Order: sequence, then structure tokens, then C-alpha cells
Amino acid sequence: MYTLGIDYGTNSVRALVVRCADGAELGSSTVNYPSGSQGILLDPRDHHLARQHPADYLFGLEKSVRLALAAAKKTRGFDAKKVIGLGVDTTGSSPIPVDAHNVPLASSKKWAKNLHAQCWLWKDHTSWREAAEITQLAAQHRPQFIAKCGNTYSSEWFWSKLWHCRTVAPKVFAAAHSWVELCDWVPSVLAGITDPTQIKRGICAAGHKSLYSDDWAGLPDKEFLALLDPALAELRDRLYTKAYDATESAGALTAEWAKKLGLPAGIPIAIGEFDVHYGAIGCGVAEGTLVKVIGTSTCDCGVVSASKSVPDIPGICGIVPGAILPGFYGLEAGQSAVGDIFKWWVELVCEGNAARHARLTQEVAKRKPGASGLLALDWQNGNRTILVDPLLTGVIIGCTLHTTQAEIYRALIEATAFGARAIIERFKEYGVPIDRVVCAGGIAEKNPLLMQIYADVTGCTMLVSGSSQACALGSAISAAVLAGAHPDFPTAQRKMTSLKKVAFKPKPDAQKIYNQLYALYRQVHDSFGGLNKSADLSRVMKDLLALK
Repeated sequence: MYTLGIDYGTNSVRALVVRCADGAELGSSTVNYPSGSQGILLDPRDHHLARQHPADYLFGLEKSVRLALAAAKKTRGFDAKKVIGLGVDTTGSSPIPVDAHNVPLASSKKWAKNLHAQCWLWKDHTSWREAAEITQLAAQHRPQFIAKCGNTYSSEWFWSKLWHCRTVAPKVFAAAHSWVELCDWVPSVLAGITDPTQIKRGICAAGHKSLYSDDWAGLPDKEFLALLDPALAELRDRLYTKAYDATESAGALTAEWAKKLGLPAGIPIAIGEFDVHYGAIGCGVAEGTLVKVIGTSTCDCGVVSASKSVPDIPGICGIVPGAILPGFYGLEAGQSAVGDIFKWWVELVCEGNAARHARLTQEVAKRKPGASGLLALDWQNGNRTILVDPLLTGVIIGCTLHTTQAEIYRALIEATAFGARAIIERFKEYGVPIDRVVCAGGIAEKNPLLMQIYADVTGCTMLVSGSSQACALGSAISAAVLAGAHPDFPTAQRKMTSLKKVAFKPKPDAQKIYNQLYALYRQVHDSFGGLNKSADLSRVMKDLLALK
């Protein structure tokens, strides 16, 4: 028996065919989104804006699945008729405005070129004002709403984006019968659901991004939403009343989509989750394991048994029962930019390509910690955790007339490692156990220098997922459990996940220097981040020179 995992990333969609017995990956394919700049619709007048055309998702879906199945057919014994289920993971919060028939507004000629009618991609920060207002009003009127998401609502999330659309594009908002998260919309299309209120919504997106909780009967109440905008309160009835964990199916594959994809009709579709949440499952997440999915951004996921109590943790992205693994609280944190920062430096600033990237990496490897005299903040796309502030920007301190491209590149890598350490320390501060760190994503797999720096900065041994497609694998695992190939998630994870044999352990000499650099990083981090408004930073540059 086999299952299929479909992983929607920022720039492309990937399909993966997996054998349920042992997690062997028989065929995969990656298809880039055809619209915009590397799949992203941008506005040169507003660098906070990032949208995607929903048609790209269906184009990538059909093409990637067909190609993955064709690759799997090269394995003896494989037959697409033996695929027993499929799962979908996506970026998020990436809500789509849809009509009463669950068709995206962008699919109609009237709205096709309107940026506000597209999918509002996770990295869209145009709603930063609305997010701040939601945080303020919730603190005054419904503090419980934001207590589980670090006491700060984000511009990356559902309600702030909808409210911003209502503000800047009221005609689009009025035309939208409902809004559906991408991770819920793709399964609903595959299942042939044409009424948005009938879509099986996942607790993952609902709990982490939409202020949903069974403790207050689902989504925020109309009275609170009316404080934001009466139109949001009116919309609530056209959204959903219940969200589900991965023990539930999102529906069954229709005959129409079965024919398009080359799969058996009627197979179950796993409930939709965010890419990093299913990625955590694909990395073997369990209590005590922190999973870092390192890509354009980074998301950190952990789980704690639902039988235990988890305190509210300031600055993280949510504590939601069932959001990752059924029977566990799902905890999420992350950094708004990691790979994007390296890409910005090498390709935009240095005007380089893969060869330039490789050369800078080689030069960086020759340098010792602290030798550049540089310190950077990893906020080129704002800060997701622990400050939750999209208006923060990147900083590089310590440049001289002798500073090189490679030295700045290393400082940027170190900055992302310092941001990772801040997250780990916040989790530990509130009693969340972290016994091991498992990393996934192309950067974790292909950049041993970065992994060693992360180990030295955090003091944690960095392990690497056995799959280069951990998110798609997690989706396939969820489908395997749902279809009955395994009795539960722990069993499926034992059978279908693995780790690479490599382990990056902290080096004591480097760790000693990075502890000094991290202390300086926290001074600058806490000052610019607003945690310490009376900080004296006059020694930072001098201390960097002394360390150099």
C-alpha cells in the first residue's frame, strides 16, 4: 500500500509517493508556480504585500502528482491503484476569498487581476495595523483569545488579513461569500465540496491563526468581532463552527479529480495542516523533540501530552490541542526569514548565483566565530518569535572599510542561529522539554556549515531528518493512518520516518565565543525589540572589536 503527500511551499508544490510499510519514497516531483515573481504576486509600492493566484495551486497539483506517479512506476510492484490515501499541507496563514460555491474570486474575470482577490500568502504583512489593533482589543475585552498565541496577534494571520481586505478593498470583501485557508481549500476541492460552510477545517490553522478554541465555542464571538468591524461579525456565520484534528478525514477523492491525477476514486483525504506541522510528523516529532523546518522561513514545532498542562508562553505562535499530533498540544514558533535572508544577500545585494553562493560558503567556513567583528539581527522580514513584530528590520553592526561579503554572509547565518536560540530558551523557560532537535528542509540537508553554527550557538546537537521531503512525508503518514495502514501516529512514525546518520554536536571552543556574541545579540535584540527601552548599546561595537 502507498500514500501520497502533497506539499505546498512558498514558491512551488511538491508531490511524494510513499510506501506505507517502511516510508520508502518511490517518486517525487516539484512544480514551480507559474505566476508572479517566483510564484509570488508583488506590488512595488508596498514591500509588505505577497499574494498568490489560486489557479497556480491546481496547476501545480495536477502536474506534480502525475509526474510523481510516473516516477514511482519505475519501482517494481508499484501501481497507482494501490494508493490508499493522500494528504495535503500548505503554507499558512494563507486565506483565500471564495464565492458561495467555494470558487476563488480570482478565478472570475472580474477579479482576476485584483491583488486583493488572490490568496493572501503567509508572508504578507500588509495588515500590521490591524494585527496591532486586534492585540489591543483582545487584551482589553477577551484576553483569553490571545493568551494561547503569545499575547500578540500577528499580521501573518487570518483575522488581520481579512480585516485589512475589508479596509483597503471593501468591494472584494463584499464579493467574498467566505474565506478558506489554503490548507483547507485544496482538500475541499479534491473532495468536491462546493459549499464553504461544509468544508472540514483543520484545528491546525483554526487554532494557531484564527483564535479558534473549543474553550469558547470555536471562533471569536460576534460581539468581539463587531468591535473590529461589524462586517467581520456578519462573516462569522459563513465560516465554520467546528475544526478537526488529523483523526478526521477532509473527505474522499472525487471521480473527477481521481481521473485528473491518475488515482483511485474514493480514497480518503487527510485533514489539511500547515507544512511545518505535517513536517514535524515526518521528522518523528514526540514529546521532548523540537523540530525545525528550515526553508525561506523557519518554523519550530513541539508537542506536549494533552494530559499535562502547558503554561501560556509569551511571544510564541500558539498552544493548540491536536494541532500537530492528535492527543498532544501543538506548540509553534519560528523566524519570518532564514533562507530568504541568505537569498537576499547573495542574489540581490551581491548579484550572485549558485556559484557565488558556493564561494561565499567556502570563505565563511575558513573563518572563526567572532573573527569578523560583526553582529546582525535576523529581521529582514520582521520578527515572528519571540517579539512578534513585522515592522522590525535587519541590522548589521560592526562594519569597517575591510568588511567582506563573506564576513557579512557569516554574520547573517549566525544571526538566524541566535534567533533560533532565543526560541529554544523561551520554550525551556516555560518548562517545555527539549531533549533533541531534528531539522528538515533543503538548508538543513545541504548546508553542514550552517548546521554546525546552529549547534555551536544553541548548545544543542542538531539531527537531520532522513527525508528531504519531510512535510510531504508527514502528509503521507497522516493519510496512511487515516486509511488504516497503521493503527496510530506513533506506530506510523516508527515505521515511516528516519534520521540521517550525521549529527552536528556543539564544539566547546566555538560555543564559548558564541555565548559572548549571543549576550551582545540579546542586548541589541531586546533594545530594538522594545523589551529593554533603557538599554545602553554604547559598548556593543567596542566589545565586538575586542572579541575580534
